Order: sequence, then C-alpha cells, then structure tokens
Amino acid sequence: MTQPSGIHHLAFMAGDIKKHIAFFSEVMGCPLVALFDMHGVPGGLHAFLRMNDHGYFSIVQLPNVDDIPIELGKTHAGTGAGPSAPGTLQHLAFRADSDEALLAMRDRIRSHGVNVVGPIDHGMCRSIYFAGPDHMTLEVATSHEPIDPARWIDPAVLAKAGINAEEAARFKAPAPYTGPSPVAQPPYDPTKPHQAYPDKLYRAMIAAPDEMITKSASYSEPPVPA
Repeated sequence: MTQPSGIHHLAFMAGDIKKHIAFFSEVMGCPLVALFDMHGVPGGLHAFLRMNDHGYFSIVQLPNVDDIPIELGKTHAGTGAGPSAPGTLQHLAFRADSDEALLAMRDRIRSHGVNVVGPIDHGMCRSIYFAGPDHMTLEVATSHEPIDPARWIDPAVLAKAGINAEEAARFKAPAPYTGPSPVAQPPYDPTKPHQAYPDKLYRAMIAAPDEMITKSASYSEPPVPA
C-alpha cells in the first residue's frame, strides 16, 4: 500500500543552532550526524541528529530568526494542553521502546536540570512531558501494542469532529493507490494546500518538469570529501 512508512526527519527552527544541538545531543542522547550549509538557502545552517537509522531530528538556523517573537498561544502551545495557530506543531512526542526506557529517558533529562512531569498512563501509551529550547513542548511515549481503532475511535467524538459514518469508514481504511506513475503535475488550484514561495517563483517551479527540478536543485555530495 502506498503510504508513508515513518518519519524520516522532523525539522525545527532555531535562532541559535548550537543551543538546540546541545539539548538534543546531550540531554536527549541523539548523536549529531550532519551539520552543513542548508542546500539552496543562503545563510541557512542545517543539522541532523540520529534517533535511529530511519529517523532523524533536524534543526534549521536562518538569518534573523531571533528577531521573530515567540508568542505562546500563537506560534507555540507551551504545554500539551495549550492552543497555537492552525498549522503549527502543538507538541512533539518521541518514542521509547519500553516502560524501562521511558523512565531512563526521564532520569536522563532530569539529570541535566530539566524538569519532567510523568509518567502518565493514557491507555494507548505512557508519557513523560518536558520543555525544549525556545518553548518547544516535548513528550516521550511508549506503547506495548498497536492502537486498536475499535476501542479508540469514539463515535461521540467523530460527531464532534463532523465526521459521518461513510467518511469514518474511508478514513479508517484509506483506498490504496493503483493509478499510473508518473502522474503529471496538476494545474494550480487555489483551494489546495500550497507552499509559501513568492507566487511567480512557485508557479514556475510547479510548471517545470520534474527532471529539471531534480537536476537544478539537488546537492548529492556530502560537504566533507571522502
């Protein structure tokens, strides 16, 4: 079935990339595996820290980011129960492999002077909660078994979300993709989601052949020669 197989990397913005690297390396235990000039972005720095061979944590530093104010309730939620603007990340939960690993993460984080709340048992998972640099709202969670939709999709909450029975059936069992490949770029439709590039540049990007974008925008060699 055509669907994402996991998360390759999560990218957060930083005004001070060193502060974030130190936190996610020393406090969270994720080794730094890449740090380079961000591809195609003048003045940008890009870091990758390893969670496992298939998942990474990424930090981006761009010029003048520290001049953009953090506003709790708008840019950041500040807690797992707080609001933030639509499209923003409310909180991020890392995975631990067991209850013992969850408690070990709690102790590791606390040993660096960072306050941690939990563990809290949510039924589908057990979680600890804490903050990261720049008011990140972070969690580590562990589960013993896959989530059972029959037990965890509440009919009353489907109604609150405006999801009817037919829609719920589709969402629980997405149709596999059986169409052709490659698929041509669709015409620009303002009702669809779009990246926030300048309009003229974006229209040119989506009008260009895929091969041209691949050739002109790729940076395949590491910054340090072998």
